Amino acid sequence: MSSETPVAERETARPSHFIREIIVNDIQNGKNGGRVHTRFPPEPNGYLHIGHAKSICLNFGLAKEFGGKCNLRFDDTNPTKEETEYVDSIMEDVRWLGFDWDGVYYASDYFGQLHEWAVQLIKAGKAYVCDLTGDEVRAYRGTPQEPGKESPYRNRSVEENLDLFTRMRNGEFPDGAKTLRTKIDMASPNFNMRDPVMYRILHADHHRTGGAWCIYPMYDYTHGESDSIEGITHSICTLEFEDHRPLYDWYVQALGIHAPQQIEFDRLNLTNTVLSKRKLLQLVQKKIVSGWDDPRMPTICGFRRRGYTPEAIREFCANIGVSKTNGIIEFPMLEYYLRADLNKRAARVMAVLDPLKLVIDNYPGDLVEEMEAVNNPEDEAAGVRTVPFSKVLYIERDDFREDPPKQFFRLSPGREVRLRYGYFVKCTGVVKNDAGEVIEVHCTYDPASRGGNSPDGRKVKSTMHWVSAAHALDAEVRLYENLFTDTEDDDSRDWLETLNPNSLAVTAAKIEPSVRGAAPLTKYQFERLGYFCADKDSTAGKMVFNRTAQLRDTWAKIEKKTR
Repeated sequence: MSSETPVAERETARPSHFIREIIVNDIQNGKNGGRVHTRFPPEPNGYLHIGHAKSICLNFGLAKEFGGKCNLRFDDTNPTKEETEYVDSIMEDVRWLGFDWDGVYYASDYFGQLHEWAVQLIKAGKAYVCDLTGDEVRAYRGTPQEPGKESPYRNRSVEENLDLFTRMRNGEFPDGAKTLRTKIDMASPNFNMRDPVMYRILHADHHRTGGAWCIYPMYDYTHGESDSIEGITHSICTLEFEDHRPLYDWYVQALGIHAPQQIEFDRLNLTNTVLSKRKLLQLVQKKIVSGWDDPRMPTICGFRRRGYTPEAIREFCANIGVSKTNGIIEFPMLEYYLRADLNKRAARVMAVLDPLKLVIDNYPGDLVEEMEAVNNPEDEAAGVRTVPFSKVLYIERDDFREDPPKQFFRLSPGREVRLRYGYFVKCTGVVKNDAGEVIEVHCTYDPASRGGNSPDGRKVKSTMHWVSAAHALDAEVRLYENLFTDTEDDDSRDWLETLNPNSLAVTAAKIEPSVRGAAPLTKYQFERLGYFCADKDSTAGKMVFNRTAQLRDTWAKIEKKTR
């Protein structure tokens, strides 16, 4: 579907949703007593990104649709990478997207129960303590063409395994000295079933349990059991977990506990976007970006700071659908939903990003008029505001050409244009500096054309925005482009080579005074320029705005083609 398809058409042509169909069928068959209980289980080792938004919308959305529950669970089994900062940011992001949870849980809440179950598997002869190093475990695992070799420690007695596991728990061995492995099938065509590691030794403090543990369960062991403890009915995961599903099922069946149904769906991938937490962390640590909430980052907090709305992201996620095949979505499709939402809610103001002085010679020097301007033509309730108009204005430098090419209908010598909400003006001359650059444009105005309409019915081909020089606020405007010039899809090259050197440009702008004191995240459409958002870096003396998305510029496209 084209990213330019009208929203109304998209609403009636939403993609199929195989997970919804599974849930409907389960309810009709009375599975789980008709319950629907999902969970969103991030690891708190970084900030959430736009890919997580799809999972959030899916898990919380399905639970709400079917009158069920959705848990927020932190899968915090790796103490060396997880921090409370990430926990707090994840909660903030989920709430900002418009969702709330039926309970907050942590995998670390279950460390005691998971340990008991590990002992149960040892006693049943289904788990053993192994002394192989990590490299040896990988070497023994075999290849896709050859079965793995059994560990020489695989047939230790139950008593010896219980003793060694207890000593592991008591901290008698150094990191990496031993692991607890599940005894399944070293000849399985699925590598995940070739005696996977359940526990490793890690002498590290945990963000919640401190130093209470020095052995930590692996994610594959923790995942299904956590779902089971919480009574999850539908464990919805991305496709990389499909090969892990047999192990997920094996654990809950071996323990004889409630067995949720794991269902996999395609990840959200966007062009010109990196969604690896590891790589995003590098961007922060190397100070390539200003932080996790840098507006160029694909993190949810980065999108929020840039001026995206939760409504736009939810609508985008609803329309891209879910499938069993990974693909990549064009970034402009996300921007389509953003523009559609901001068009309805963003207040209009006038701003000039590359100021060129315009002097109206026949306008009284001491006169200041208040021009009535519409706040949002899409929202009548938004009302109107007044904008000061005076003898000296600023216009966009690109709105003037001393020697205009064909199809350029903006201001040029002898040409008349309309000033938005103001008057008709006609260019009479220019002032240049010693380098021959135009620094000032002179015009005359028609006093009878106030409001932008000529009483004699004459037409002009262009309407331009402006700000009054005496009343304009000075502001810093940050213009963002994609952080990457190419779509990062493999590790065959240094991914940092695709960084866009032009991802951020900073310009000094002039803006109408109505934006003074705007709170951070206040959203505007700078008329004819795009959507912008007040940034948290704004101060009483200097406003800062982030460009959220551009508007389409017809002339820019024409000019580019003619070069």
